[in-house]
Amino acid sequence: MGDVAMTVPILRAFALQFPDVKITVISSPFFQPFFDEIPNVSFLAFDKKDKHKGFLGLFRLYLDLRKRNIDAFADLHNVLRSKEIRVLFALSGKKVAFTDKGRAEKKEVTRAENKIFRQLPTVFERHAKVFQTLGFSLDLSNPTFPKKQKLAAEITSIVGEKKGKWIGIAPFAQHDSKVYPQDLMQEVIDELAKNSNYKILLFGGGKKEIETLKLLSKGRGNVISVAGKLQFIQELQLISNLDVMLSMDSGNGHIAAMYGIKTITLWGATHPFLGFSAFNQPMENALVSDRNLYPKLPTSIYGNKKVEGYENAMRTILPEQVIEKIQTSLK
Repeated sequence: MGDVAMTVPILRAFALQFPDVKITVISSPFFQPFFDEIPNVSFLAFDKKDKHKGFLGLFRLYLDLRKRNIDAFADLHNVLRSKEIRVLFALSGKKVAFTDKGRAEKKEVTRAENKIFRQLPTVFERHAKVFQTLGFSLDLSNPTFPKKQKLAAEITSIVGEKKGKWIGIAPFAQHDSKVYPQDLMQEVIDELAKNSNYKILLFGGGKKEIETLKLLSKGRGNVISVAGKLQFIQELQLISNLDVMLSMDSGNGHIAAMYGIKTITLWGATHPFLGFSAFNQPMENALVSDRNLYPKLPTSIYGNKKVEGYENAMRTILPEQVIEKIQTSLK
């Protein structure tokens, strides 16, 4: 989800800077709402289970795209399936370009020995380079964001009308090494909840996360878990109305950032230097674990590698730091 969300600011900039060019986005149908508000963008749902399954399915997808008179193919995913489509377009004489994921560079930053700790190009810079290769130079320095979406009645029935400051908190990530300890997150939520002008909205999904969010919100009238209560498109509407989002290195942070919401991210096993920081957010909004105490950080690109003795790295991000950063962002 985060990977797809990170393409949105790029395509929005492209659509606004090159309004005469039509764009076809190919992705899972679940992500179509990401692109609904971008002009000149049409969406082609990728059906990996049936119509577009296997090589014959990918060839069928290629034929569907040819009907749209595609002039160039930008591969922002650069995986096996997208490579196959890219090759077919190249063989037909069309311009193609793909995102260089910089795997060798990232390995230098994450390896335990002889680590070369430095800022790598962001995903957004890598995507912009793809379009530059195709002849379209993008300016990402002054981005435009959509207006806040109208809240559906189902949303306001749960969270109420917009009053005061709305703080979104998404305390989960795909891997445990990227998740802020629950007891520290509880401290953050409890302290923020003392301000009656704040409404804290908790995001997550799945049975286990829903139960955890119930515990985090217990006993606080201005702390509301929306997990499992809204459709995905309604969650997007709600996120677009936040004043600030607190997220891990995960998809919810990228979704908030694509709407221009101030986004604060917490980093454990990973690090913003790898290029996955939220779009258009200052580096000081990324709170990282202490590398003096844990010098092997970052230990992996995606947080899926566990290193013995590094289980408590995120505890070096103090709740007081998180609270202060949120409060400063709201001023």
